[in-house]
Amino acid sequence: MLADCQSFYASVEKAAHPEYADRPLVVAGDPERRSGIILAACPLAKELGVTTAETLREALAKCPQLVVMKPRMQTYIDVSTKITEILRRYTDLVEPYSIDEQFIDVTGSAQLFGTPEQIATAIQAEVRTETGVYTRLGISYSKVTAKMACDMWAKKVPGGQFVLTKEELPKQLWPQPIHKMFMVGSRMTQHFLAMGMPTIGHLARTPLAELKVLMRRRFHKNCDIDAELYWRIANGIDDSPVSPFTHEAPPTQIGHQITLPRDYGTLADIKVVLLELAELVCQRARRNGYMGGVVFVGCQGADFDRPTGFYKQMKMPDPTNATIQLYRSAVQLFQRHWNGLPVRKVGMGLSQLVNEEQYQLTMFEEREKYRALERTTDALKLRFGDTVIMRAVSASAAGQAKDRAGKIGGHYK
Repeated sequence: MLADCQSFYASVEKAAHPEYADRPLVVAGDPERRSGIILAACPLAKELGVTTAETLREALAKCPQLVVMKPRMQTYIDVSTKITEILRRYTDLVEPYSIDEQFIDVTGSAQLFGTPEQIATAIQAEVRTETGVYTRLGISYSKVTAKMACDMWAKKVPGGQFVLTKEELPKQLWPQPIHKMFMVGSRMTQHFLAMGMPTIGHLARTPLAELKVLMRRRFHKNCDIDAELYWRIANGIDDSPVSPFTHEAPPTQIGHQITLPRDYGTLADIKVVLLELAELVCQRARRNGYMGGVVFVGCQGADFDRPTGFYKQMKMPDPTNATIQLYRSAVQLFQRHWNGLPVRKVGMGLSQLVNEEQYQLTMFEEREKYRALERTTDALKLRFGDTVIMRAVSASAAGQAKDRAGKIGGHYK
């Protein structure tokens, strides 16, 4: 099954504010400034034409009576965790897919709790009672078909449940337009239409070898892996199990990026952001017991129609998780590739990770001195919050650390 929460952020806010039960409500970036984009809209707001990802200004023009709520990301994380706990009452095979979607495998739960439909109904009732959130469930034989069952039907039918069996695939799934298939966006839709595949069935019935040839011609490169992925999804083939440990695999890299509130055009301002990002990356690396041997840095301008920027990486002399060492390497890499144009987004990170307890000492070892100091600051931040101790440059106009500390994933806690 895939359990999906309807208009999750908006539903959480409506549950917390019953006085808005009969009013159109959205969660948006910055209600005080009447700016930002719509992160979630309740069904009443959607009926009045409000859509997710449009600007708050556009939404208010359509619906002046709109209730606008400031996002509270920590609250949404807490509610999502509560829903995970409810799902685990029925099976230990629960795999979070996003903050508002979770896969569950109830194959071994039937003798205790009944049919999949009965389990789905019980889950809906308990989640609604304990969190105020309405859930929809796609029921099928694999994760990918459960996802499509939820997105295409469960979200639209009364009762919020839909069963998609393997036998019903040609009748139910294949007549659907190609743009409705999981992992097919607007750009890929145009490619499939150009290849003569307007429906999911056209793609599913195309022999895999022929699809690989068509996609090579279309994209002028070898894309056999992508071709097989799309072909398998169209045919409902997915062997991946529901695993509670999906997100517990060792990381291959640790990174952070930030979208800046304005264009940064001077190296002095950008270096402030690089220092703050280096601190975040190294703090996370130390917390998880890793050091990185490769630094990567990237930036991007504000004009998406005429993209500027770069993404580059460089091997460092020795692995590190010390902020000042990562910062020095990042600045060196940035200066080497920056063309001087204003940037709006900056990212940085470490790769080629190694266990921090297993590294070779160098003759002029600085890491232990820095690590001892930063372990102390890490402990202070863990106990009292990220703003308890900050670098002086973060208090400058270019600094973003204080603002970032009040957010999760770029949104207010």
